[in-house]
Amino acid sequence: MAVEEMEQLVLGLGDQLRWAADVEAPAPIEVPGGLLIVGMGGSGISGDLVSVLASVPVTVHKGYGLPAWVSNRPPAMIALSYSGNTEETLSAVEEARDLGLTPGVVTAGGALGEVAVGNGWPHIIVPGGLQPRAALGYMMGSLLRLVEDSVDLKPGDFSAAADLVDQLTGGLGRDLAADLAAGLRDRIPVIYGTNGLTSPVAQRWKTQINENAKWPAWWNTMPELDHNEIVSWTSLSTLTRRHVGIIALRDDSESSRVEARYNLTARLTGSDVAWVGEVWAQGVSRLERILSLCAMGDLVSLELARAGSIDPMAVPEIETLKQLLAEEPL
Repeated sequence: MAVEEMEQLVLGLGDQLRWAADVEAPAPIEVPGGLLIVGMGGSGISGDLVSVLASVPVTVHKGYGLPAWVSNRPPAMIALSYSGNTEETLSAVEEARDLGLTPGVVTAGGALGEVAVGNGWPHIIVPGGLQPRAALGYMMGSLLRLVEDSVDLKPGDFSAAADLVDQLTGGLGRDLAADLAAGLRDRIPVIYGTNGLTSPVAQRWKTQINENAKWPAWWNTMPELDHNEIVSWTSLSTLTRRHVGIIALRDDSESSRVEARYNLTARLTGSDVAWVGEVWAQGVSRLERILSLCAMGDLVSLELARAGSIDPMAVPEIETLKQLLAEEPL
C-alpha cells in the first residue's frame, strides 16, 4: 500500500509543473554575474537540474553557511527548502542576511517562509504536505520562474514537459522501469550521466533509489569516470559482476566522443561489471528531456521498493538523525 501512496505522488509531477507555470511569481531575479543556489536533499536537487538549463554561471551549495568567495563577490542567491526548516539552508540564509544579500526563496513554509515574507524577499510558497523528494515539480518549476530570464526556456516548455511526464508515469515508461528494476535485483545500482544535461539527473536517480527503495546506489559522470572509475571494476570482479549494475542515462545532444566512450567503456568493463541498460531522454526541449529521465528514475525506484516490499514513504533514519541533532548543543 505504501508503494501505491508514493506512486500517486509521482503521478502528480505533471500537475506540479502546471501549477508552477501558472503561479503568480515575483519579477525574475536579475543574475548579472552568476547565481548561487543553496539547498539540501530533495529540495537542493532542483538547483542541480536548473544549473544545466541556465545561461549564466550557477553554483549549487549544499552545506552550512556560504562559500568563502561570497563575501568578496556577492552573487544573486536563491534558497530552496521544501519544509522551510532545513538547518543547513537556514544557516546559509542567516549568513546571507548578515552580508546584506537579498535571497530569493522557494519553500512550503516553515522558518524560511517566515523570514522571506517578513523581509519582503522575492519568494514562491509552494503547496505543502509532501515529502521533499515528491515535490520536484513545485520546487524546480518555481525556481525556474524566479530565474526565467536566465534559463533556456521557451513558451510552452512547461506544458510540453508536464504532458510528457504524464505519459511516462501514467504507463508509457512502466515496462522499461520494470525491466531495469528486474536487472538490478540483488545489485547495487551505479548510475552514469554525461557532463551537462544528464549528470544531475544521475544524481537524482541515486537519491531516489536511496530514499524510496532504501537501496544503496552511486552515480558518476562521463567522461570524468573514464579517467578513474573505469579501472576500479577489475580487483573485485567476482563480486561486482554479480552484485553491481550500471545504468547509463543518455541524450541525443551528447557528443560523438561521449558516445564512443560509452561504447568502449562498456566493452572494456563488461566482463567485470554488469551493464543493465540505457535510458534515453525523451522530448524536444532540454526541460522535457531532463524531466523525462527524472520521471523514469522515480519509476525505477518504486519498482525496486515494490520488489523488496519496502515502504518508500518512510525515512526513519533521516528523521531520527534530525531529532538527535536537535538535542546536540549548538
